[in-house]
Amino acid sequence: MILSKKIRIIPSAKQEQQLWKSLGTARFIYNWTLAKQEESYKSGGKFISDGILRKEITLMKKTEEYKWLNEVSNNVAKQAVKDGCNAYKRFFKGLTDKPKFKSRRKSKPSFYNDNIKLKVKPKLVLIEKVGWIKTAEQIPMNVKY
Repeated sequence: MILSKKIRIIPSAKQEQQLWKSLGTARFIYNWTLAKQEESYKSGGKFISDGILRKEITLMKKTEEYKWLNEVSNNVAKQAVKDGCNAYKRFFKGLTDKPKFKSRRKSKPSFYNDNIKLKVKPKLVLIEKVGWIKTAEQIPMNVKY
């Protein structure tokens, strides 16, 4: 059985800024993925797999214009592409409506953090490229996250 537990984090000002960067990157990549899929759909092309889009993002990171994508964990971008592709797959199967772009105001601020790389100490949690963040309560230790 998979259990989930919400824990309040207490980041410093610098860590909070890094978390907001991760959120913005996730939203940007998700919207970029939807735009690519929509462009392909309108031109009569096939569905673009998430592997191809992730390779494009890797090339984008090397350009000067998108250098800021390197400031956050690569798992944030990977998962945002995966989520965008899954949204379009569900749309093509007729399970949901056409996916909408995420906005700063209306969308829930969230991003993916790799649970394999998650490290926990008493009242601390390590988030990749953010650092050790204080938590309001103790996270269960010695369990698989």
